[in-house]
Amino acid sequence: MTEIKPLNWTPKPGVGLSVVRRGDGGMTLTFTDLSDATLNNWREFAMEHLLGLSGRTRNLYDLRAVKEIPEKAIRAAVEANSDPSARNIRVAVVLADENVANAIREVAALALAGSAAAMKIFTDINEAEAWLARPLDQIP
Repeated sequence: MTEIKPLNWTPKPGVGLSVVRRGDGGMTLTFTDLSDATLNNWREFAMEHLLGLSGRTRNLYDLRAVKEIPEKAIRAAVEANSDPSARNIRVAVVLADENVANAIREVAALALAGSAAAMKIFTDINEAEAWLARPLDQIP
């Protein structure tokens, strides 16, 4: 059996992000805001984990508490998902509603075409979990 990589994440004051290890070895990242402090903390954490990525993994980004997604947050996510290290990651992004989801899809559509990670946007957490649960050899 493969040993699950340590999470190496600690909550920080003023950062609207929490991270837990999923039972499948991936991570669930829950955002309560997308302030500069949160985005910087997330980017640093994400890049550190991309460097140590050795196998296929599943990550869930829960942004249901965030009602407005700034364009700089979308661009930061696109940049991280375009890194070649992200090629073995399946990412489910769960948003508050279809209006937010459609706005994200419009801004990210072209940029995500070259994305290394398999990424899909949801408004229903159960649909996101079902998609993540598919065998990893079925990426995307």
